[in-house]
Amino acid sequence: MQQQHPLLIYTDGAARGNPGPGGYGVILMWGDKIKELSAGYRLTTNNRMELMAVIVALQSLTRKHIPLTIYTDSQYVVNSVEKKWLDNWVRTDFKGGKKNKDLWMQYYHLSKQFQVKFKWVKGHADNAYNNRCDELATAAADGKHLLIDEVYEMEKA
Repeated sequence: MQQQHPLLIYTDGAARGNPGPGGYGVILMWGDKIKELSAGYRLTTNNRMELMAVIVALQSLTRKHIPLTIYTDSQYVVNSVEKKWLDNWVRTDFKGGKKNKDLWMQYYHLSKQFQVKFKWVKGHADNAYNNRCDELATAAADGKHLLIDEVYEMEKA
């Protein structure tokens, strides 16, 4: 009988200036298969990139309704989900000016297709995968041909 490998995901986001140019990095690991994803944006925030990394990771998956663990150094993301803050924000339509509603709603709907568990890891420490995600995110933020975080830029205009 073949052993089922759990899907492990590492994510990180970065912004230069916060707000400023930003990027995200993702590593997907399934058994011995590893895939890296990243992209940069011309104007965004660190929290938006942390959340965008998670969204892109979930969007990239073709198999649904599988258990997966997402490792991130973002307490904002981990606490919002694991402490059920997001459920309350959705219920109250983000009353009180909670930020990043567009991305949180994307995550909220995507997350229903999986069994998601978040684990916090210390950033800039000895976790090689988290460090690699940070490299991907910062390189994307510093890259050329940056994408437009349209909702963020529209809200700031």
